[in-house]
Amino acid sequence: MRRLLAGALLALLAAGCGAATGGPIPDARPAPPQSATLGWQEVYGDPGARLVFNVSSLAVTPRGWQADVSVENQSKVRFAVATGKTSIDSSFGLMILPTGDHRELDRLNTAGELPAVRQAETIEPPLPGVLEPGETWTGTLAANGALPGGSWARVVFGAFVAMGKPPTGLQDRVIWITDHTHLIERARQATSVVNSASSARAAKSPSPAAISR
Repeated sequence: MRRLLAGALLALLAAGCGAATGGPIPDARPAPPQSATLGWQEVYGDPGARLVFNVSSLAVTPRGWQADVSVENQSKVRFAVATGKTSIDSSFGLMILPTGDHRELDRLNTAGELPAVRQAETIEPPLPGVLEPGETWTGTLAANGALPGGSWARVVFGAFVAMGKPPTGLQDRVIWITDHTHLIERARQATSVVNSASSARAAKSPSPAAISR
């Protein structure tokens, strides 16, 4: 299903149009600053002929978000890397969804309703124009803009275009949407509590919003 997702997303980008949002986010309020160590590793292809994608951490910052990621070319084929804000193939960033259920991702893909990628505005260090065999690029993706609390984030890598015949089992053009997903925590809410010991006073205590995992 990963290759079908990649193909569908690439077709949307090539058409120059965004996808639908895939339904309302449970909590539309901006998420507060937070960070998470993730340690995700996902592979596309067989040993010796694959791309390896890693996500070390994800953070919501006061101005936006950032993710520490890397990609390794464990094949004998060179891959051109789409870069720059003007490239329709460049989709490094986040995909924000109302659920972490992979079946919902499949459904949205089948219906042509994948959310538009929230593209990274800065990538440091810059991506290489070509990811050589055996080469690993490690960097930080970042962008301004609030993320909605209660939403689920997947990291998107791509596009990678094989320079020549791709390894067996790999497409010649790859956009990778992580199977792993991370819940963006909601802001804490203040809940009024009546102090029964004094009718003249009321106390407020912070209560975390219920989170369904």
